[in-house]
Amino acid sequence: MSTATLQTDDHRPGPRPTAAARPATGTSPLASSGIFIGRSLVHSMRDGEGLIMAIALPVILMLLFTTVFGGAIQGEGYIDYVVPGIILTCAGFGAASVAVSVSRDMTAGAMLRYRTMPITAATAIVGHVVASVVRNLVATAVVIGVGLAIGFRPTADAVGWLGAVGIVTLWILAVTAVFALIGLVAGSPEAANGYGFVILFLPYVSSAFVPIETMPEWLHGVAEHQPVTPIIETIRGVLMGGETRALEAVLWCLGIVLIAGVLAAWRFPRTRVR
Repeated sequence: MSTATLQTDDHRPGPRPTAAARPATGTSPLASSGIFIGRSLVHSMRDGEGLIMAIALPVILMLLFTTVFGGAIQGEGYIDYVVPGIILTCAGFGAASVAVSVSRDMTAGAMLRYRTMPITAATAIVGHVVASVVRNLVATAVVIGVGLAIGFRPTADAVGWLGAVGIVTLWILAVTAVFALIGLVAGSPEAANGYGFVILFLPYVSSAFVPIETMPEWLHGVAEHQPVTPIIETIRGVLMGGETRALEAVLWCLGIVLIAGVLAAWRFPRTRVR
């Protein structure tokens, strides 16, 4: 009896490996975010052509509007009117690359590797977004510097400048979050680039370059009630000492970030990586 019992005990299957038996070491979401932010910034520095174009295009646009069209559009002082619009246009150009970068991660195998590593794969998206905000703030500083060199004369004090930087940062974050979402839903980097192109037209249908009153009457409603107009008018107001639509601008930015963030969080685990 004892022998049979011993034999039975010897053939019992051992305990199955549990989650605790697996490697428990990993990287926290905060640390993962820092890693991916650094990765995106390094890639940005290596992509010199892309960084130069993100800065050069808005500067060229500003020079075009102020030196070629400025006299015909509004005469003297037009540069003070147009620079806030160029700043937001700069944010759009700079953030557009995020859609392509996110889509490339999702389709070129990078995200598949991240999901097998002891990190939070979703923080790769956070890395793209935060790095884009940093890049765009640098590009915005360059645009403002060029504007000052060619005649832009803001009257804001330190508080006004801080307010303008805050609104610009919120807008960059909002538009970058939208481009990141586009990168998640697009089937390829080329498609992501095409979808995001639509957003770049928003400043042209706003008060960025000309007053809304000068537009065709049927376009007034669209220009007045889209997010870019209150943001531009707030930046213009705090820098030049005019009226602002600060509450509306902040609500637009926060609403866009919230909606894009929720949709991205819902979409990310459902996106098939390959």
